[in-house]
Amino acid sequence: MWSIVIPTYNRLPILQKCLTAMEQQQFDRPYEILVVDDGSTDDTVNFLQTHPTQFPHVRLLQQDHGGAAAARNAGIDAAEGDTIVFIDSDLVVTSQFLSAHAKALAGQERAFTYGRVINTCNFDEPTSEPLKVTDLSAAYFATGNVAIARHWLLEAGKFDTSFRQYGWEDLELGVRLKKLGLKIIQCPDAVGYHWHPPFSLAQLPHLIDVEQQRGRMGVVFYQKHPTWEVRMMIQMTWIHRLLWGLLSLGGLVNERSLKPLLQWLIDRGKPQLALEVARIFLNWYNVLGVYAAYRDSLSKSS
Repeated sequence: MWSIVIPTYNRLPILQKCLTAMEQQQFDRPYEILVVDDGSTDDTVNFLQTHPTQFPHVRLLQQDHGGAAAARNAGIDAAEGDTIVFIDSDLVVTSQFLSAHAKALAGQERAFTYGRVINTCNFDEPTSEPLKVTDLSAAYFATGNVAIARHWLLEAGKFDTSFRQYGWEDLELGVRLKKLGLKIIQCPDAVGYHWHPPFSLAQLPHLIDVEQQRGRMGVVFYQKHPTWEVRMMIQMTWIHRLLWGLLSLGGLVNERSLKPLLQWLIDRGKPQLALEVARIFLNWYNVLGVYAAYRDSLSKSS
């Protein structure tokens, strides 16, 4: 038995595509799909409860809004499978997704598999997106597309629920898994297409808030594992301050000054390029956020 754990929060339209793809797996083993609703306020719960025949592998779990770490832990606890697959609820996979993970994981005891994630803003046909350089990841343990034996998650202590905002709960667990000696096996045949709406200027306040949350959670990560490697991951180094400070001209390059250029790119059908340009100041907000959170943590401890 394999258990696919999918935390979700207010993502019903793309969740339907995610679950439809998971129901179409060409897989020779029994599997269950644990959808953990993290207190959604849209129609997610009602839809799943009223369409049981459409998604026969799905078991719905519900919790108050407590974040992805708590939702994934609920899935681990309820899972009947000895292998856990984590994907996000905005990921649409191919029909060979589970079998590719199983093939790569076969005979590997102290290891987990990491599949390929391709970003797309094509809602109608997400799986038509080609692989891009920006899709490549060097992350050790990212829960957008990973398969691992359940007992390793229990031995490592599962996800840390003190990560209640956006970011780092999966990579922090990865640090503990690495200490247990687990190796990562790249599994490019287990392809998932990560959908997000086309970039627009209206998204900028949310994206800036996400970067600030990521900065705060980065400090939580560093307090648990105060190493240079973690500082590099969370961008809390002089290198990142210098790099993004220079590229953003100390914050002069921001959502206001770049608004005309970003809108020009969007109007010409290049929203992804506009988002990559916006990452100049989004990364600067992240660096500012992580240092602000770190100073705050020091003042509270003194």
